[in-house]
Amino acid sequence: VQLQASGGGLVQAGGSLGLSCAASGRTFSSYTMGWFRQTPGKERALVASITWNWNGDSTFYADSVKGRFTISRDNAKNTMYLQMNSLKPEDTAVYYCAAKRLIESQYNYWGQGTQVTVSS
Repeated sequence: VQLQASGGGLVQAGGSLGLSCAASGRTFSSYTMGWFRQTPGKERALVASITWNWNGDSTFYADSVKGRFTISRDNAKNTMYLQMNSLKPEDTAVYYCAAKRLIESQYNYWGQGTQVTVSS
């Protein structure tokens, strides 16, 4: 699967920004999708992930973004989203979308990064 992230930019603290990740392939629903972020000198960290289930999506959020970020996916459009509200300067990072098959333990498919900058 190939991933294309978009939607980064500059926003003031307290503002909102939305990211999108478009995926190629016909088995998008079989992948767990995630958003990671990275700042200089730090490891890439998982921000949120989403797994499609018949009973409803399963989601995960890092503690630092709970209640502020919302991850979602549209399997018909092969697209994942991250809605970021109440942004803080510490949310400034390069954001990456990633995917892994349900049987895989690691994310093996990555999109290019998109810069999110939150000014104070």
